[in-house]
Amino acid sequence: MADGTSNRGFASMDEEKQRKIAKKGGQASGGNFKNDRQKASEAGKKGGSR
Repeated sequence: MADGTSNRGFASMDEEKQRKIAKKGGQASGGNFKNDRQKASEAGKKGGSR
């Protein structure tokens, strides 16, 4: 483009669309230990055992 910007990609989307996509990523990740204390404990032990 002549002005050096692109209308492609995540950064060019409107903020609401970015939020919706980002929220899905957070929900899909396995890193949420809110409801699984055993899994959180195991992860904490693994992370601290360097």
